[in-house]
Amino acid sequence: MPRDPRSFVARARLAGLFHRFAAALDDLDAAAALGLDRRSVDEERAAVCQAVGRYDEALALRRQGLSMQQDFWTLGAMARCRAESGEVDEAESWFLAARRVFRGVSPFPPAVLEFQCGQMWLAQGELVSARVWLESATRRLPSYVPAHGHLAEADAAEGRVAVAIERLRRLALASDDPDYATRLARLLGGCEASTEARFWRAHAAARYEELMARHPEAYADHAAEFWLTVGGDPQRALRLARWNLALRATPRAQALVNRAMCRVGQQRK
Repeated sequence: MPRDPRSFVARARLAGLFHRFAAALDDLDAAAALGLDRRSVDEERAAVCQAVGRYDEALALRRQGLSMQQDFWTLGAMARCRAESGEVDEAESWFLAARRVFRGVSPFPPAVLEFQCGQMWLAQGELVSARVWLESATRRLPSYVPAHGHLAEADAAEGRVAVAIERLRRLALASDDPDYATRLARLLGGCEASTEARFWRAHAAARYEELMARHPEAYADHAAEFWLTVGGDPQRALRLARWNLALRATPRAQALVNRAMCRVGQQRK
């Protein structure tokens, strides 16, 4: 049994990355019991609380962090907490505050911050605001794949389908994340490019089978989205969406269950 509390924090982060949230919280409890300072434990615990939809707890922990220090990291953490709880206008003010105080030389932290704010606005359907933040992120990091993926989503929502398809093609070829192949297949299907759409659908299906076999908790939501759309299996999507909701009771997870239930109901009519 390791006695260094930092090893438990590292394991908690890995567990959280793969959506094993209960295990992450257990490891954080162990780190605290071994004497790790409260601030470090609370920072990690707040991230897990956010991920599972316990926003009140996360917000209280984020406020404690800000009371001790206000810097890029604590301001950005508050921004993400507000964004995930749906307080988008307040969240943007925190995103802006975090960006203003950044004094590092690496482009990665501010690019990730800008991506997160763009992602928030895209989820709200605010395409102009989303594009401003996402394009800023890609100017800092021209090869930032997730930001380009969301820009493709904005392109499609604005009716620039050909631009979105070309952007997603590049991402699907370069990345092993099946989400890009899924979105590409959806757009190509709508454009009647059936042969290529079938190719990318099969590619995404095979990749999701592989990922679900290895890390099912981490990919349940994305796999549910695939089977709900181009995957063409709403029943399977509903099973995965319900499991994902049991793992993380967030508004987004609930919305996915609702969409899957609606599709299953339509299928039965």
